[in-house]
Amino acid sequence: MALRPSRAVPRTLAELADRAGARLRARAGQAEPAGDDHPESILVTGATVDSHVVAAGDLFGAFPGLKVHGARYAADAVAGGAVAVLTDEEGEALLAESGVDVPVLLVDDARVAMGEAAALVYGDPSRELVFVGITGTNGKTTTAYFVDNALAQVHDRRGIMGTVELRILDETIESPRTTVESPVLHGLLARMREQGVTAAVTEVSSHAAALERISGVAFSVAVFTNLQWDHLDFHGTMEEYLDAKAKLFAPGRAARGVINVDDEWGRRLAARVEIPVETVSTHVDDPQDADWTVTWADVGLDGVGSRFTFTDPRGAEHTAEAPLPGLVNVSNAMVAIAAAHAAGVPLPQAIAGVATAHAVPGRMERVVERSAIDPLAIVDYAHTPDALTLALQGVRPITPGRLILIFGSDGDRDQGKRPVMGGIAADLADVIVLTDENPRSEEPAAIRSAIRAGIERARPDLHDVHEVEPRVAAVEYALRLAGPGDTVIVTGKGHEPTQEIAGVFHRYNDRDAYLAAQARIVAEREGRTADAGPVPRVTVHGPVTSAQPGTGESA
Repeated sequence: MALRPSRAVPRTLAELADRAGARLRARAGQAEPAGDDHPESILVTGATVDSHVVAAGDLFGAFPGLKVHGARYAADAVAGGAVAVLTDEEGEALLAESGVDVPVLLVDDARVAMGEAAALVYGDPSRELVFVGITGTNGKTTTAYFVDNALAQVHDRRGIMGTVELRILDETIESPRTTVESPVLHGLLARMREQGVTAAVTEVSSHAAALERISGVAFSVAVFTNLQWDHLDFHGTMEEYLDAKAKLFAPGRAARGVINVDDEWGRRLAARVEIPVETVSTHVDDPQDADWTVTWADVGLDGVGSRFTFTDPRGAEHTAEAPLPGLVNVSNAMVAIAAAHAAGVPLPQAIAGVATAHAVPGRMERVVERSAIDPLAIVDYAHTPDALTLALQGVRPITPGRLILIFGSDGDRDQGKRPVMGGIAADLADVIVLTDENPRSEEPAAIRSAIRAGIERARPDLHDVHEVEPRVAAVEYALRLAGPGDTVIVTGKGHEPTQEIAGVFHRYNDRDAYLAAQARIVAEREGRTADAGPVPRVTVHGPVTSAQPGTGESA
């Protein structure tokens, strides 16, 4: 799928400098352009911050990264066809040092300026679409898919960008991150416009907002789901985390907002924003003063979906459905209905669109259905303390037997939440299969040890705690532990197609692991020869009263 339009209206460097608030140099280190070297009329037809995907006529954005300044890749970008570089003073010095000889747009904040420049290069496509941006710690992806299906009731041609995929009409590719860099975002929106798309949805991560990946974007509706403990390794404090989320609701960036006020952070956000906002309250047992209020909810014993009633801003009552189980998805559905309505979808159609939304990859995704001999097996992306709590609480009512949890925690990320999540697992799951998530550069055993310490504080004898690696083996181990009344849920990775170990990305997906394990179990059950599965490394930490692997019967 092309990530930019097939045609672009050329813009001059003078136009880009004006939009970005940049000082134009003929080359790095030259105080002012002069004579025949004056670059104002040079034409730009695209924008990028990735030196590997430069096209002829591009403006290359170079700004500080986590480890290296992007200006160090400018020579490669120029060799690939870039006609100018947008950077800051540090970047200009690096350009001069490396002898890069193209015009320079010099700015104080290159990230903000690059978004504005890219918006102009691609013709400000966000202003021509109904464009919804969704932020929050948890629920962004599910809410985005719910909103997309609600928009489908009045918009035949749509696009979606987020954690799972980048999609234009029926074309889709795996997403590299929750929110793409600003030139890619504007390029994708321009591609959508070119293909007749009239409405689009994107997830907006706090990293993206803090790093100005949404610079230059005009949102029709900005949406906030919640703020919970996560990413404090990046933001430092919850207050700074909220500040990043609030950037989506800045005047001039979003025309209007929809804010879930179930938590204190939503209420703080609603009190501080300066754009028109509608508030949403979804907790029946702790209602807040809001424009949209859930008054009754039922998670549904079938485990497929949930039902609820709500009042709209006029006080009228409505009945609605969420296509996924659990009260958390009542919240996601209510926010999506309010957001779609704010984006122009008539309320009855918004309600119907959310109710009929398709399954969301890796979000309460049912992979193996319960039968007379099989457990229910679910994949969920829950990777924060609050999300894990809600996931386990959500599946408990639809679990007649034991709740078996497979989980771990990411390496190189907020370490403080590891023992907290271990305690939650010990409190809410019957059987724990502790394994690896994305260890990244950390030692996997050290991550598991931190989680296990939290489990042990809540469950001192480590009863029914199994430690299994690798993750693919842990999935099969848990599935073999389970009987027909049990529910197995694997959390943390959701839709993710890879697992990062020691800096290397390996192809891996929880859903695929379930299906391969189930195929081996069924083959054995039918007396057929099955492909050998992974060899698990297993440690059982305490007394075991759960079923033994492969039997489905209590020991």
